[in-house]
This record gives sequence, C-alpha cells and structure tokens, in this order.
Amino acid sequence: MKTFFTAIMCLFLGMTSAQEAQRVFGKVTDGKNPMSNVAIFVSEGNAATTTDADGKYEIMVTVGDKLQFSYTGMKTISIKIEDVTRILNPVMIPDVTELDEVVVTKSKRRSQRDLEEDYPINENIIKTAWGYVDVTKSPGQVWLMSETDINPVRLCILDLLRNRFPGISIIGNCTQGGSVVSRRFGSLTQPRGYSFDIDGQLFNDAPVWLPLPAIKRIAIFPGLAMSSRYGNFGAGGIIVINTINGNPQIEKVVDRARLRNNFLNSKVLTTAEVEANMPTYLRELQATTSREAAKAVFEKYDNQYGSSPYFYLDSYEYFYDEWNDISFADEVIDTKFNAFRNNAVLLKALAYIYEKQGRFEESNEVYKEVFILRPNYAQSYLDIANSYRNLKETKQAASIYARYEYLLNEGFMEVDTAGFGPIIYREFNNLLMLNKEAVVEGRKAKKLFVAEEEFEGTRLVFEWNDSEAEFELQFVNPGNQYHIWKHSLADNVEVIEREKEFGYNTTEYLMDGSLPGTWKINANYLGNKSLSPTYLKATVYHNYGSKAQRKEIKLFKLMLKNVNQELFELNISSRVN
Repeated sequence: MKTFFTAIMCLFLGMTSAQEAQRVFGKVTDGKNPMSNVAIFVSEGNAATTTDADGKYEIMVTVGDKLQFSYTGMKTISIKIEDVTRILNPVMIPDVTELDEVVVTKSKRRSQRDLEEDYPINENIIKTAWGYVDVTKSPGQVWLMSETDINPVRLCILDLLRNRFPGISIIGNCTQGGSVVSRRFGSLTQPRGYSFDIDGQLFNDAPVWLPLPAIKRIAIFPGLAMSSRYGNFGAGGIIVINTINGNPQIEKVVDRARLRNNFLNSKVLTTAEVEANMPTYLRELQATTSREAAKAVFEKYDNQYGSSPYFYLDSYEYFYDEWNDISFADEVIDTKFNAFRNNAVLLKALAYIYEKQGRFEESNEVYKEVFILRPNYAQSYLDIANSYRNLKETKQAASIYARYEYLLNEGFMEVDTAGFGPIIYREFNNLLMLNKEAVVEGRKAKKLFVAEEEFEGTRLVFEWNDSEAEFELQFVNPGNQYHIWKHSLADNVEVIEREKEFGYNTTEYLMDGSLPGTWKINANYLGNKSLSPTYLKATVYHNYGSKAQRKEIKLFKLMLKNVNQELFELNISSRVN
C-alpha cells in the first residue's frame, strides 16, 4: 500500500504540462442534421478548423485543451480534452431563451420559505436584511457573484470588486481602508458610496476585514428599485454579502418536487422494455438454455464484435451472473484486457461491474489502474478510498482521504467547495464516525474529532464512468410528483465544466423520510458524444449516519437515448424525530 502511493506521488509530482498531441474527430449536428462551417478551435491555442458539408471535422489537440464549437445563432460548446478523448459528436443548441407555456390560475409568487429552501442550490437567490430575493425576478438591476466567481487570492473585498462592474469605482485600498462608490448618485466630484448588508447586518464602511473565502454570494443593487427598501442608508446603492456560515446550509433535506406542480404523466420504459432493445448478441445469449449453447453464441459473435470492449463487458456479466461460470467469465476479460488497460472510462465500467457483483478485490485492482492513469483527478481518490472500505481495510481508506486533504492543503490540487468537496468530506466523516476505533487505536481514538452527522436517512450516490455522458435523473415521490436533476450542456454547462476541471463524475441525493412511501428513480440518457454506452452506478445507503447503516450497489448500462426509463424503486420509512 505504502509502495503503491509512493509511486503515485512521484508520478503526480513529476507530471508536466507537456503532452503528446492526439487526433480528435467527429460530426457536429443540430440533433437531426449535420452542420457545415461550424468553427472549431482550441481555446488559448492555435489549432482551428471547420466542419465540412457533412458536419465532419478532425483536429489535433493535447490533454487539457478546451475545444470550442461555435456557430452563429447557436450556443458555443466548450469541451475539455481528456486522456480518452478521441471522438466528439456534439449537438449544437439554439442560443435563444425559450419560455414555457403556462396558464395563470392564481398567484405564483414564491414564499420566503420556498426561497429559503432553494437558497443552498440556487445561486440566483440572495439573502438581504429584509428577506430572500430571487434576482432573476427582481424589479431592478442586480449584479451577482457566486462563490465560484470569487477569487480568494485577492486581498479583500475592494480588490475583488475593482474593475469588475460598470459604473462603480474603488477608492482606497485593503491596508488603509476605502469605499465602493457609484457616479450614478451624486456629482462627478462627490460620488455617493455604497453601503453594505452582510448577513442582515448593515455597515457604512467597506468590510476589508472580511476574509474572501468566507463569502458565499455578493449582490450589488445599483439602482433605487432595489436599494430603496433600505431608506437613506441605501441612497448610494447597496452591496449585499452572504457569508458561508451566516446563511442556510444544506442541513435538512427538501423534496424539490413538492416545491413545484410536477406530476408524472409521461411514459416510463420498464426494465423489460429496455432489455427488449438490447444488442442482438445479448438477446441470443439470454435465449440459450445451456452453458454450451451460450458459449457457442459467444464464439459466433466474437469475430464480429472483436473490436468492441462493450461486447466483452456484456459477455463477462452474462456468464458470471447467469451461469456462475467465473472461470470463463474471467477468461473473457483477461484475453482482451489490453483493450481496457490504458482507457480509464472502460476500466471504471469494469470496476463498477465487479463492485455490483461483490468482487471487491478485483475492483480494487482496477481502481489502482485508473489511479495510475489519472492521479490528478479528485474522483480517483474517492474511488480507491471507497474500494478499500469495501474490503474493510479501514486504515487504508482513511489514509487515502487524508492524503487527498494533504494535497489540497499543499496546493497540489484545488478545492471544489460546490460539488465534489462536500461529497468526499461526507464520505471521510462517515468512515470516522462508524469506524473511528479501527482508524486510530487506544486513547487517540477518543481525542479524534468527528463532526456530528447532519443527515440520517437514505443517501443515494450516483457515479458514471464517462465524463462526456449527458443524462437526466428523475426522482418521483410517493405522490407522483417529480424533480429532475439535469446533467447536460444544454441545461447545466457550469456543473459539467466544474466536473472536468476538478476531475470527478458523481452527485448525491438525500432522502430524510419526511415523505415516506415508494419512490421511483428514472433516467433519460442523452448520449456521450462518442455513440457508446455509459455505465451509471447508484450506491444506496440505507439508515445513513447510524450504526445500522448498510449499502447496496446498483448498475445500469445506459444505451437508449431520449426515453425515460425506470432504474429502481425505494421504500422510504418515516423520519423518526
């Protein structure tokens, strides 16, 4: 274990920006037809090309480049190049704002409670001294900065705002103090200064004392439409600052579906209906009545699908699960392992399958291979730590979490406070909460600080093997209302860009028992730009945060596009207060 991570650290620290060029090619469409003359270029690079009459292109890039696809009237698509990126078939999306058709029957004004519950996940909501405000529905102009826009390298709020917004100027500096002024109010020689609303407390002077990493959101109200509520105090404009500790955190689980009038009435494909669309070789394998007949089918298609690693993944699963023929199943993978060896996407699919089958030693070895390929990916640390936890090797799991934290503290890796950070923190804290004595022996265990688990209930963790995968997860509550988490460039481009920047493919969903009954989890697969399947792993933690915690692993191969298909159901018990 120590030798493995010593080698990894040497590899990690020895990495340089120099990368070999690789060819990327594909076809650009609008979802139906090919698009010619789409401009394709490397951001901050010299490589560029355009699509031909059939929408096809090819370009030389290096790992880490950001490849942009641009066309007048369409949203520009930016895709970060990874080690496995070879084929990219992006779908261009019209750059228009579409309004949903609505029938107004009564006031749809959202209550303060609704806004408070949405605050942790909606970056457009700001908390002021007089209540929560959704700036997208505000009567006046508002400039907004979220925590992802705040660069903590700057010294103070004055440096952060300097030259950032039109119409405002900075007077003074972080050492001697200063102010933020607007020439919109007052004369050119005597501009009026902004006042500050920090977590509901009002200040006349700029808070140069406030650490930038403590800030969650900033909203600037430059006009009277928004600042008039503050009276004379807001005459020069208001800057509202929400800090991380001074505003609602995700401490209670909110059923997003109940905040909206979403009732599921559309068709959802059952598992049987999805399986009816499986590849021909799988249907023939499923139809066999003996192991010998199944092997004959495998040999029949071996030459035809010899270049497809997904054929061998499917065949491995079939012989292992249906016939318990472990020897032959392993032989299928072993003879074709070179097709997987240097491809992190395929290796992760194999690791997921091993985990679903409870073959944790095998999955651990595969995750080590992925770690060697991607030592700078945050997901690699989460995967290998959880892999050792599956093996009940608690100390090794804890050491990996600690190593990841060390790399963050030393600046070798960056912290993602919005997406991955809370997930890996929850995993590490949960490990210590349940297995503290196994990590630290004797009296030291009593002194080891473990944060009190803020959530108890059912926790769902979703992971996918391909960072280019686009899909929607639908959570349907017992009242048949649903909430959709969208993972697509069309709807959530910032999330996907952040995932690639930090190197992770995971999200979580918490269910605290406030709405007991049968929940349904569905998925709509939108593709992955290479016309190949995506493996979606769902880890269900029952009784999460308690001594009775247990987990089960589910795995889904997503192939059918643009259809809502059922994944699994959960029976959620009532919350006990």
